Amino acid sequence: MGLARLLQAVAESHERSPVQTLDEMRSLHLLTPDQHAQIGAWIAERKTPEAILQMPPHLWRAFAMASMLMGFDADVTQPPLMEL
Repeated sequence: MGLARLLQAVAESHERSPVQTLDEMRSLHLLTPDQHAQIGAWIAERKTPEAILQMPPHLWRAFAMASMLMGFDADVTQPPLMEL
């Protein structure tokens, strides 16, 4: 899953907002306060995966690394559990 799609999945999730995810990344010290602010501002201003793809490379690297360390990609790519 591409990072833009990952961000879109986060944005569409009812369990997590992009801001909550970024806040969690910051609280785990996976993003600096400056990276957190810049990525949050970028996502808030751009609503489509295509627009998000224009994020500066240094912010993509920070977000990608934090996502990988959190195992977030694995969380959003697994199918939902079927309830009985």
